[in-house]
Amino acid sequence: MNAPLPATLLKQHLIDPEICIRCNTCEETCPIDAITHDANNYVVNPDICNGCMACVPPCPTGSIDNWRVVAREHAYGVEAQFGWDALPAQEPVEALLAAAAAADVGTPAANATACVDAASGFAGALDADVPPGTMEAAVGNAGAQATAADVTPARGAIVPPWSAAHPYVNLYTHKDPVIATVVGNYRVTDDDAESDVRHIVLDFGESPFPVLEGQSIGILPPGVDARGRPHHARQYSVASPRDGERPGYNNLSLTVKRVVGGRDGNTHDGLCSNYLCDLERHDTVRVIGPFGSTFLMPGRPGANLLMICTGTGSAPMRAMTERCRRRIGGGENGTLMLFFGARTRRELPYFGPLMKLPRDFIDINLALSREPGQPRRYVQDLIVERADDVRALLNDDRTCIYVCGLKGMEAGVLDALRQVVVQAGQDWTVLHQALCRQGRLHFETY
Repeated sequence: MNAPLPATLLKQHLIDPEICIRCNTCEETCPIDAITHDANNYVVNPDICNGCMACVPPCPTGSIDNWRVVAREHAYGVEAQFGWDALPAQEPVEALLAAAAAADVGTPAANATACVDAASGFAGALDADVPPGTMEAAVGNAGAQATAADVTPARGAIVPPWSAAHPYVNLYTHKDPVIATVVGNYRVTDDDAESDVRHIVLDFGESPFPVLEGQSIGILPPGVDARGRPHHARQYSVASPRDGERPGYNNLSLTVKRVVGGRDGNTHDGLCSNYLCDLERHDTVRVIGPFGSTFLMPGRPGANLLMICTGTGSAPMRAMTERCRRRIGGGENGTLMLFFGARTRRELPYFGPLMKLPRDFIDINLALSREPGQPRRYVQDLIVERADDVRALLNDDRTCIYVCGLKGMEAGVLDALRQVVVQAGQDWTVLHQALCRQGRLHFETY
């Protein structure tokens, strides 16, 4: 069962184009640049991939966790994968192993038999819905392979908080999306602000669409791309709690910023953001997902939330905060601390409702980088200024930390957390590893 594959065979790592939402997480995570993409697909280069598994746990959809046994000389190349609309079927593994054994006249009969036994185990694993890592055990691929547990995350956790609720993922796909109806589209930045950020409410009617705080969905914009193919889905974090934007209703909300060419470094208008921002009540939208199984709220009573975000990265923070607000007085909430960055107050989404929240419910810290007449301040500056309070939360095992916003904020936030810990004489490396291992430090950046 655990015999290695012959050297002439390869257990090739592939990405399922029917499930992939092109979020770029896998390419950013891969430590050896084995993953690349074009306008159609994300693919794995078989000449580079070493099967380290670093890309598997962070994938929000599971599309990255696909494998095919192939003759090494007939491995699927990058160009072939770029043209796929679906994964190829697995060739009969027993036949591949038999052919490999026949070609290798020096293969002992006992080893050839072991290879066939391994193939039978692999075929069974392909037929079953098995968790990541099971195929590795069934096949025994040549060369050492790291499992998800062996991969040390560079920044945040790859597991959810232990007390988080079970998430549903991939209920609807590109081939079978669900139709949602727009029941609200509201601007949540000032009318004279440069940033047009919208709060969009989607209702799913009788179609089940369960989501948890911290999950995301995919929106399929109408039309086709330059190749005449339907547009890929765009991913958006859910901004409402699990019981709906309106409690008890089968709906959810999104926080969407209109992307305009020539602004914020953008070279052209955002296809999906403009589509969503222009929607009107009663319009319908095609939705896939939900996605995400790690960026989730803890479920234990008294859990603390340290939330750090910029711009539309406030969406999951709003969901978590609203979940806590709806259960005020129930004894379930711990300490809530928010660091929220924007250029100006007028461009800060949800500024009005945020300021109306009770001060004894949430500790709000606003970092404004372009406010007229004020020095530039960023979330990492405020984290260091509030070092004592932040450090107390970091050292409390009931605390989970969530960071969401532009990719560039990651390094600054991590450095600020390190400063907070080091200035008190603590070892940041040890604490950081514990936060990741325990599912307490999470990043969702774009």
